[in-house]
Amino acid sequence: MSFFKRIFSSEKKETLDKGLEQTKTSFFSKLTKAVAGKSKVDDEVLDNLEEVLVSSDVGVNTTLKIIERIEARVANDKYMGTDELNKILREEIAALLSETQSGEETEFTIPANKKPYVLMVVGVNGVGKTTTIGKLAHQFNKAGYKVVLGAADTFRAAAIDQLQIWADRVGVPLVKQQMGSDPASVAFDTLQSAVTQNADVVIIDTAGRLHNKVNLMNELTKVKRVMQKVIEDAPHDVLLVLDGSTGQNAFEQAKQFTAATEVSCLAVTKLDGTAKGGVVIGISDQFQIPVKYIGVGEGIEDLQVFNKFEFVDSFFK
Repeated sequence: MSFFKRIFSSEKKETLDKGLEQTKTSFFSKLTKAVAGKSKVDDEVLDNLEEVLVSSDVGVNTTLKIIERIEARVANDKYMGTDELNKILREEIAALLSETQSGEETEFTIPANKKPYVLMVVGVNGVGKTTTIGKLAHQFNKAGYKVVLGAADTFRAAAIDQLQIWADRVGVPLVKQQMGSDPASVAFDTLQSAVTQNADVVIIDTAGRLHNKVNLMNELTKVKRVMQKVIEDAPHDVLLVLDGSTGQNAFEQAKQFTAATEVSCLAVTKLDGTAKGGVVIGISDQFQIPVKYIGVGEGIEDLQVFNKFEFVDSFFK
C-alpha cells in the first residue's frame, strides 16, 4: 500500500522494530499454526485467525471487525490463498487505525496556539507514568521547548522524589510541595510558575489511585477547575498512561479512567518486554482515543511518537 513509506529515521525505526519483536514473533508463530496445511482462506482459517488476534490482546470487538473485513474480501475474491493473508491483515489493521484519526505524527510537537501547552497525566501506579513524564520532558526539551513539571501526585513521597530525579536529569524545573499537600494547589502553583517563566509546555503528574473512582473523579475535576483559574482552557490534553504488558487489564484501566475524566490521548508503555503489543490496535479502535506515544525500551530516547504506519510496518516486517 502506498502509505507504507519510510517516515522515521533508521535509528528510530530500529528501536521500534526491536521493541515490537516479542509481539511480532508470538503473533506470527500463532498465525503460522493457524494456516498450517491450508492453501485457501476458508471458515476454519478465519476461526483460527480470530483466536490468534484475541490471544494477541487485540480485543474481541476489534478482532471481530478485522475478521468481518477479511470475510468481505474473501467473498469478493472468491479464491484467496493463505499466502496473501499476511498482506491483507496488514492492510486491514492499517485501515482500522486510520479511522481513529490519529497516529500520523512523526515528531514531538505541541499545538501552535497554546502557550503554555498544559498536559495533565493520569494512570495507575506502576504503569510507567513518572518515567513517561520524564521522557516526554526530555523530548520536548530537546525539541527546543521550555518545559515545567508539576508534582501533583502528593499521595506518594516516591512519586515526588522520582519526578525530581527526572527533572534534574533532563534539566527542567519541577514545582512541588510536601507529601499530602492539596494536588490542585500544586497544579495552580505550577501553572503560575510556567506563565511567569514564559514556558512552552507544562506537564502535571496526578495521583494513580483508582480504588475509589468517585474520589478520583472529584480530585481530577478539582485539579482541572483550579488550573483554569490561571489558564482558561487548561488542561489542553489529558494523557492516560497504560502498561501494554498487562494486555486486557490495560483495556479495563482505560475504561475506568475514561469514565472518571475526559481522556484525550494515550501513551502505551513497556511494549518492549511483552508479546501483548496487539493491545495498541484494540485500545486505539475501541476507545477512539488517539494513541500519542509508545514506550519501546528503557532508554531515555525510547519513548516514541506513535505513528500507525510505522507501527504496522514494524509489526508485519
